[in-house]
Amino acid sequence: MNTRRQFRLPNADEVALDQLGLLWETLSVANRQWVLIHGFAIPEGFVQKVADVAIEIPGGYPPGALDMAFFSPFLSMPSARVIAQTQHTEQIDGKTWQRWSRHRTAENSWRLGEDSLETHIDYILAFLTAEIGRGR
Repeated sequence: MNTRRQFRLPNADEVALDQLGLLWETLSVANRQWVLIHGFAIPEGFVQKVADVAIEIPGGYPPGALDMAFFSPFLSMPSARVIAQTQHTEQIDGKTWQRWSRHRTAENSWRLGEDSLETHIDYILAFLTAEIGRGR
């Protein structure tokens, strides 16, 4: 796959993505910037084993916070249980993505100078794992 780099991430983010062995690209679409990670391993407990994940990179990042994640294909549970706050979709690069509306809380806030794209990926894995814990 020929990966696109339509904008640069902070060097530490690019190094982290490469060290994690992720296939990624950056896209600018309709005045919004996205990191697309291809073939992202989904924790066991979902029907899907891998998916692409999109993360919006807002103006002001860093130090501004990253938020949410978008998946293609849509993630689902073996029981067909509806996963709360995933019904909204986003069109990115000609595909429909499932938005997981998961936000930081006071107990798990964005830590200025500490959090990054790498820690946001950890956060994504944590909220996916928490969803599995709610029942399959």
